[in-house]
Amino acid sequence: MPRSRRRQKRRPMAEINVVPYIDVMLVLLVIFMITAPMLTQGVDVKLPNANASPIQQTETDVMIASVDSNGQFYLDFGGKQEPIELDALQARVKKVLNQNPRIPVLVRGDKNVSYGAVVGLMVALQGAGVPNVGLVTEPDNN
Repeated sequence: MPRSRRRQKRRPMAEINVVPYIDVMLVLLVIFMITAPMLTQGVDVKLPNANASPIQQTETDVMIASVDSNGQFYLDFGGKQEPIELDALQARVKKVLNQNPRIPVLVRGDKNVSYGAVVGLMVALQGAGVPNVGLVTEPDNN
C-alpha cells in the first residue's frame, strides 16, 4: 500500500536578520574612529584663518604640497612626508599625475611664510600639470 505523503509548502521568510549587519557596522565604526586621527598627521604649519566653507572631498587619495615657516617644501602623498626641493617636488607631482590625473592637489602654506614661497610652489605645481589647486586654511573662530 503506497503511502501518500503530503508535502508541506514552506513559506518564504519575509524578514531579514539585520543583527550581523549591525555588528559589522559597529566594528567599522570603531576602526574608523581609531584611524581618523592618524589621517591628519603632517608638517607643523600655522595655517591662516579664513571665513570659507569646506570643500566636499569625494576622493580618497589627496596630494598635499606644504611650505613651512622656514620656506622648506614638503609633499604628502600616501603617508610619506619629508623635506623636498622644489624641482624634485615638481617631478614627483608630474609622475603621480601621469598615473592618476584626477587626484586633487591641496596647498598648505604657513601664515608666516612669504607670499612668494607659496606662489613659487603653486607655479611649480602648475608646471607639473596640476589643473586646479585647493588652498588649505583653518576655520575662522569669529
